Amino acid sequence: MAHQWRGIITEYRERLPFGPEVSPVTLLEGGTPLVPAPAIGAKIGAEVWVKVEGANPTGSFKDRGMTSAITQVAQTDTKIVACASTGNTSASAAAYAVAAGLECAVVLPAGKIAAGKLAQAIVHNAKLVAVDGNFDDCLRIVRELTESHPVALVNSVNPYRLQGQKTAAFEIVDALGDAPDIHVLPVGNAGNITAYWMGYCEYAGKTTSASMEDSAARLEPKASKVPQMWGVQAWGAAPLVVGHPVSDPETVATAIRIGNPASWQYAEEARDNSGGWIDRVTDEQILAAQALLAAEVGVFVEPASAASVAGLLQAGAAGKVPAGAKIVCTVTGNGLKDTATALGERELDFTPIAPTVAAAVEVLGL
Repeated sequence: MAHQWRGIITEYRERLPFGPEVSPVTLLEGGTPLVPAPAIGAKIGAEVWVKVEGANPTGSFKDRGMTSAITQVAQTDTKIVACASTGNTSASAAAYAVAAGLECAVVLPAGKIAAGKLAQAIVHNAKLVAVDGNFDDCLRIVRELTESHPVALVNSVNPYRLQGQKTAAFEIVDALGDAPDIHVLPVGNAGNITAYWMGYCEYAGKTTSASMEDSAARLEPKASKVPQMWGVQAWGAAPLVVGHPVSDPETVATAIRIGNPASWQYAEEARDNSGGWIDRVTDEQILAAQALLAAEVGVFVEPASAASVAGLLQAGAAGKVPAGAKIVCTVTGNGLKDTATALGERELDFTPIAPTVAAAVEVLGL
């Protein structure tokens, strides 16, 4: 009988901070597809794969960290979790809180959340608080709230979140047989590039300053190398590129519309220690990459996800991609979370035809 995926804590427990006595709070996250993308590879002269994190239960990579964070909270007496969110974190936190029998509070920037993500938090009965401010304001409020009240913070500043998210790197090595040469990620709050770097290092028998426990020292390495980490920010929300916080970040890619990343220093460590870089791309490049992924690879992602591919294409055009390199791009969230942006200004003509084959043939030009 084929092995059925059991969720990341069960699959990688020996590399996570949970003993055998801990029952995971899981929606069977992880085990997401690593899809070959020859259409992208042909444009840059490399072998490109896409890690499709939108296949997680709530449609984004956040589920990896949330199963870990909520499992830890479930071992305590705390009954409420809270997060600041641009959308995906709220959807994931609310769903996993339901699975754990906990309440969930979400603090979000008013009018800045894609409808699909907001709908998820609502249907999972989260308590929503809209703030007249940006994500950074929301995170500051949540940090102060959880420091003064019996509420657990489940944003990526919670180290258990990063522990869960690092498992995506494990899956990539398990699928490819070794680490890729280059890994490209969108960068918003910078938790994901931190977590992937941690995962690759631990699989290669090393640790990083973000590592919670030294599992790498006691387990057999499974990778012979680590990849260069390439991070991509949106042009109007690129604090790691310009070198200072951005007070009013703006981009169509709402999931990375963050001006002061919580994992700033860890992201710089991943960039510097891997010999990689962090750059920025325009909203136009992001939307073009989103369309390319859908039309030529068959993967529909939300705008922020496409930042990784946009950055890779920009690097290729600048001659920065080594010929024949094996490259993985993480695409972080499902396109169904933000259909309005994907459809843009295009007009949809659904004028009905007569219920005949002849009428359909005429419309189709056959």
